[in-house]
Amino acid sequence: MTTRRKKEPEMILKDKVAVIYGAGGAIGGAVARAFAAEGANLFLTGRQRAPVEAVATDIVAAGGSAEAAEVDALDEQAVGKHLQSVIDKAGRLDISFNAIGIPNAKILGVPLVELDAEQFFLPLMAYAKSYFLTARLAARRMVANKSGVIMTVTALHSRTGLPLVGGYGPAMAAKEALTRDLSAELAPQGIRVVGLRPQGMPETRTIKDAFEPRAKATGMTWDQWQELLASRTHPRRLMTLEEMTNMAVFMASDKASGMTGTTVNLTMGSLDD
Repeated sequence: MTTRRKKEPEMILKDKVAVIYGAGGAIGGAVARAFAAEGANLFLTGRQRAPVEAVATDIVAAGGSAEAAEVDALDEQAVGKHLQSVIDKAGRLDISFNAIGIPNAKILGVPLVELDAEQFFLPLMAYAKSYFLTARLAARRMVANKSGVIMTVTALHSRTGLPLVGGYGPAMAAKEALTRDLSAELAPQGIRVVGLRPQGMPETRTIKDAFEPRAKATGMTWDQWQELLASRTHPRRLMTLEEMTNMAVFMASDKASGMTGTTVNLTMGSLDD
């Protein structure tokens, strides 16, 4: 009697060349590890090299392919120079994933009528400019192969009014509008542009930043804050990083070839489409 060896599942990002901006953060790092597990060759960047290097080291230790570089995603020349080095080494660019973040301490928890104008515009300028620069420069290199995926991450602030979030909501809305406009221009060239809109994930810094000013004002505990956010979702729980990265992998893969010009709603029912 002979037995057939169970076929290993195919890695859906095998040999894809991916650049991740903000790879030292919770979301960027998790996406990097998920992409690597599916066979992608990764070029990881961040404003500070150390946390990016740590992610790359973990990936290589697990048998994956990753290189780290210090790149300011708001610096057009730095982004362009790094992308050219990727092309020189790997020969092409298949995926550009923007997961940058900025400090929120002076933005969250301040009423709009009291918020300094410079602080209001900071997230708008940082998130929209970074996404525009990284997407535009990636697209210029993807056009040659008539293929590629440009991706970013937003939040439910883009579609619903929330208090005490400063310019964060308008910034997320701007990124989603840019996703649609980029797709309208790039899809005929074979380049897909998509976004992910997850609900607050306790493993990331985002909901902790939102919690701290409210805790001071209301006396709410961390557990109570999570329960409040979870109560707004259909399954009455918050999303995990793994759930978000599973969708990121799928959207970056050829299996999602029919999706472009859209932001995937991962708010678990907090926001209805």
